[in-house]
Amino acid sequence: MRLIRAVMAVCCLLTPMTAAVGTADAASGASPVGSWQMLDGQARVRVTMCGDGTQLCALLTGLSGGARTPANIRLLNDYVVANAIQAARNSWHGVVRFGGQTAEGDIALVSQNTITVSGCRLGMCKTLQFERV
Repeated sequence: MRLIRAVMAVCCLLTPMTAAVGTADAASGASPVGSWQMLDGQARVRVTMCGDGTQLCALLTGLSGGARTPANIRLLNDYVVANAIQAARNSWHGVVRFGGQTAEGDIALVSQNTITVSGCRLGMCKTLQFERV
């Protein structure tokens, strides 16, 4: 259930970020493409450029620990971010899908090895951090 809540926070509670955080790594042209893991290690996503090659997609590729339940396993290989368009340097805005629900969301490349997914819905705000694996 913790993973479901965490991923729902990522995928269903997202709206545009109010501020982007950047570092020298992000500014130097690092890419969000690759494999990422939530800081608690229970969920992994694979980020790719998609659409016309400038859009961002993220596929749920792994679950571990308490998150590896039969209900969560059915969600593997589903896109949690689809066709996000670059809104600013190191920031993408698009549709986030999870469990049959969609929301607008933002992903920011904070450093070469860190991305955040952040936003608000119905007055509830959340930011989750992922590390490159």
